[in-house]
Amino acid sequence: MMKILFLGALSTASLYFAQTYPVSTIPENLKKNASAVIRRDFTTAYINKVDEIKYQYNTVTTVLNKDGNEKAMVYIPYDKTRTVSNVKVTVYDETGKKLKSFSKSDFSDYANNPQGVFYSDNRVLVFSYTPVQYPYTIDFSFESEDKNTIFIPDFVPFTSTNTSLEEGQFKIINTSGIDLRSKVYPSKYNYASVSEHINGNEKIYSYKDIPAIEDAVLIPQPVKILPKVSFALTKFNLAGRQGTLNSWTDFGTWYYKNLIEPVAVSTPAIKAEVAALNLQGSVEEKVKKIYQYMQSKTRYIYVGLGIGGWLPMMPEEVYKKGYGDCKGLTNYMKTLLDEAGIPSYYCVINSGLSSVSFDPEFPRMGGNHAILMVPAENGNIWLENTSQQTAFNHLGNSTTDRNVLSVKKNGIELIDTPIYKAEQNREKQILTIKIGEDNSITGEGHFSYTGSQYDYNLSFTNLNSKERNEALKKTFDVLNFEKVEMKNYVNDRDKAVITFDADFKTNHFAKNAGNSLIFRAVPIYSDNVYKADENRSLPFEIRQSFEDDYEIGFSIPKGYKIDEVPDNININSEFGYYKLNVVKNGEEIKVLRKIQINKGAFPKEKYNEYVGFRKKIINMDNSKILITKI
Repeated sequence: MMKILFLGALSTASLYFAQTYPVSTIPENLKKNASAVIRRDFTTAYINKVDEIKYQYNTVTTVLNKDGNEKAMVYIPYDKTRTVSNVKVTVYDETGKKLKSFSKSDFSDYANNPQGVFYSDNRVLVFSYTPVQYPYTIDFSFESEDKNTIFIPDFVPFTSTNTSLEEGQFKIINTSGIDLRSKVYPSKYNYASVSEHINGNEKIYSYKDIPAIEDAVLIPQPVKILPKVSFALTKFNLAGRQGTLNSWTDFGTWYYKNLIEPVAVSTPAIKAEVAALNLQGSVEEKVKKIYQYMQSKTRYIYVGLGIGGWLPMMPEEVYKKGYGDCKGLTNYMKTLLDEAGIPSYYCVINSGLSSVSFDPEFPRMGGNHAILMVPAENGNIWLENTSQQTAFNHLGNSTTDRNVLSVKKNGIELIDTPIYKAEQNREKQILTIKIGEDNSITGEGHFSYTGSQYDYNLSFTNLNSKERNEALKKTFDVLNFEKVEMKNYVNDRDKAVITFDADFKTNHFAKNAGNSLIFRAVPIYSDNVYKADENRSLPFEIRQSFEDDYEIGFSIPKGYKIDEVPDNININSEFGYYKLNVVKNGEEIKVLRKIQINKGAFPKEKYNEYVGFRKKIINMDNSKILITKI
């Protein structure tokens, strides 16, 4: 009897500690590179009918240090069709001792849009705990009932670096009679795997003991490293509109009928504003004139109303109010083009720094942004409608090199957005510099940017003169400006080119060496630090290709002669190339410097080779010119 009681006591203790998650039970390999460990991430989804899914969520996260605090914040989205109940939060200390419990009343309630919001049905409950010591553990659970069955979340281990997972499970119990499609996307790098168990109408997917992805240099985003499982019902509901999702064709037909056609409504006022533009010339010329007109009279404000937040604003409303979100502004632009007799297509896209495309073989609802595509004689015209400053037919880093769902009356067509080559993502610098005997330099520069480098410099547009000078000073901080003045800033929205001039002065550029002065051959260069990593465990990704082309003219002081200049060099690699040519001409020196970096994903074994390539470039940019007093 005593033996049975003793075993019972052990079982009770084991159950207690299993529920309270002492930090001591975390495997050491899950602590490595981790600021937070997800101890348990369990979701059960009950698909009851076409317009009802019930979810049960339970997530337990141990925060190891202050960098993990954000990863333990609790976010619970809801709206008119999605209710939340049984919200519970419990905080434990390092040993698993309970510190405090919280309920739904302890949550803050916000509009669910990170960019700020004007109108929205989408809300989010947020709970943030302020710790008094580390580590600590947050155990939270809640239940949710959703009438919208078009969205079933992907099952992924985690979404950020420096996070590990002890155990994760996604269980779906489908009693609706509707076919549930699922697809497992394995890790491209064999970083982790998902187990799958199917028994009748029940599907269970799980992960176990997945170590953290270190936030290393040039690491691909976790979405490109980890496995995931996607789901889609073949029959769905969105805000009372039911449809089928067996193919991109039938889904596109539903999308057009329910989300595009109802708002494809012009008015006499819109007809009149298009007529007043007096359009002439080619299709491209007409589209440009309409687009730049639209930019001049609208601004971006998020609006998340109507059919789950997916229905665009009516064109008349955008016309009258002068604002809209990506959906409303894209639909308004489409209506303007319709009035001009120019066909265009509303496109849904996954916007983000990491290019993510839709799977042609797995149709499902998705995307987080809308743009417009206009077929033309010289190729598709792409229009980003949320910016008043972006150039015509120019897409930024967050929307290039991926596909879109182009919504047409007879279905969806998957179309690729442009990929900008290195020579299109270009910086051109022309510098004229005078070397002073006091080691200072004064100079003038002309700068030009296209492609992704156009995007990086677009932020200057809305700054005043003083702010531009300060921003330029920070951009070129390697020169340590004494003073700098940006002039003639032009955002050419016809050609997607930004140009400006700059006058500058910096002290202590050159260094004394007896009767000589020594200075860098390349005044403005990248001073990034590249370190070799013999234990690199994952591949690296160069997200953007680019080309920098510099022409630098140095004038030396009178009474000095040119003694030494760097040798010409040409470095070639699969990662790109680098060229440096130096030409002496009397009292002038011309330096021609060109670098091209290629976009791509590369295996971990090549990382140190890439580091070596970039170090060679930095060394050459640091090459010195020697002038001596006669």
